[in-house]
Amino acid sequence: MKVIDHIKNANGRTLFSLEILPPLKGENIRTLFDNMDPLMEFKPPFIDVTYHREEYVYKKKENGLLEKRSTRKRPGTVGICAAIQNHYKVDTVPHIICGGFNKEETENALIDLQFLGIDNVLALQGDAIKSEAKFMPEPDGHRYASELVEQIVNMNNGKFIDEDLQHATPTNFCIGVSGYPEKHFSSPNLKTDLKFLKNKVDLGAEYIVTQMFFDNKAYFEFVDKCREAGITVPIIPGIKPITAKVQANVLPTIFHIDLPEELADEIEKCKDNAAVKQLGIEWCVNQSKELMKFGVPLVHFYSMGKSDPIYKIARRLF
Repeated sequence: MKVIDHIKNANGRTLFSLEILPPLKGENIRTLFDNMDPLMEFKPPFIDVTYHREEYVYKKKENGLLEKRSTRKRPGTVGICAAIQNHYKVDTVPHIICGGFNKEETENALIDLQFLGIDNVLALQGDAIKSEAKFMPEPDGHRYASELVEQIVNMNNGKFIDEDLQHATPTNFCIGVSGYPEKHFSSPNLKTDLKFLKNKVDLGAEYIVTQMFFDNKAYFEFVDKCREAGITVPIIPGIKPITAKVQANVLPTIFHIDLPEELADEIEKCKDNAAVKQLGIEWCVNQSKELMKFGVPLVHFYSMGKSDPIYKIARRLF
């Protein structure tokens, strides 16, 4: 079932959903299921599965020359989506990114998803790899998520790269895109960022999932600005409980977000990570309650492989 249909069928009730990371290369999927099992109690209508593109390392050979090797520490997004749907009978939303794919490879990946009965995708630009100063597309690949949305919409309309195909069967994906309450780091300002977001919606994106935030005011203002800009699709808030002291510095650096002064001060007072984890749970519960009162369609949790704090939060909310 499509994400937008889950939202419509909820009739205004706020749903629970989550995003998971694929297991590290070499790990058994049972580890992932063990983490997810407790969260099934809250009946998530869908589960997002992230995609991690290839990186490259250089290994020194016996002759002194360097050999470039491809590495991917978290493979298997498509297979994991299929396994989750088979194991839990829950819809999945694989992340589809621009980086690492040309247009034909993207088309083939989407055809595979269609064959597996996956109805939803989240279209993203993706991050630059460590060896790049900024994001660089593949030759004949997409530079922007809007171009990726356009390709998916074309496939939904039966238009494939090979224009000579006869009687091609259209795909039928529900397309989600990301939104940034504190703006995307590459945009000069929020107004410009909203222009790009509206373009993705105008092209055919049917819902928005936000980057994580820790101040609901940022989300509320973001929704207001989206509506003023003519963006009418559902805007799903994405949130994450802080679980360790180091995250107070790491999360703002990696995700280009702000921590409210009150939260940062309370983290600083915590004597250990156990105290930080409890603080993060309480902060997230309060965030969620306010969001649910606001009438959000879902509260979407970024698990980052840790289900225990999210279980404790969801138990008090759903």
